[in-house]
Amino acid sequence: MTWDPLLLSLQVTSAATVLATIVGVALAGLMVRSRFPGRDLLETLLTAPMVLPPTVLGYYLLTALGRTSILGRAYESVFSEPLVFTPRAAVIAGFLAALPFVVKTTRAAMEEVDPRLTAAAATLGAPPFRVFVTIVLPLSRSGIVAGVTLGFARSLGDFGVTLMIAGNIPGLTQTASLAIYDAVQANREAEAAGLVTVLSAFAVAALYAGTKLAQRKPHAF
Repeated sequence: MTWDPLLLSLQVTSAATVLATIVGVALAGLMVRSRFPGRDLLETLLTAPMVLPPTVLGYYLLTALGRTSILGRAYESVFSEPLVFTPRAAVIAGFLAALPFVVKTTRAAMEEVDPRLTAAAATLGAPPFRVFVTIVLPLSRSGIVAGVTLGFARSLGDFGVTLMIAGNIPGLTQTASLAIYDAVQANREAEAAGLVTVLSAFAVAALYAGTKLAQRKPHAF
């Protein structure tokens, strides 16, 4: 059994989860603390990756990021290589898989923060960003950790969207999920079983660690 797909999966998933955490927490904070036109539409679009068939979402991304698209041509003009069918495309697929989980759980946690605490801090002269960083984020830690953990696990197991926009290129874009599919198709049962076992262990360990971290009592700074 080769370890390359597993290592690539961990690299892709780690990068995707970091991006999803940064963007997801920011979007959750924006939707909780601000009322703006199109907020409901934004929430719908953020939820869409959870319900759309992976092939449909992959097709949209392939159309938006392919070599003939505006974004695809712009990317290629800057980096001198296409975006699709590269490890970066796999990161995008993982990012979109993780993002809805981060946003939804973080938003739910932020909505539970006692508004009297933020109002008191604002009354004492704390600017909104400082209130967000020192009160809202620490008190929402459990929800953030839960969302990040779920997002990591979901990104780690992504198959359909990754296949559509990153391809299944051994040594380049073949993640563990894709390698399992190839092994099963080729009747390499021992290899498939080994990959399944290791991938499952990583996912369960991540969920367990996330659960333990989320159980710690949050407190504001």
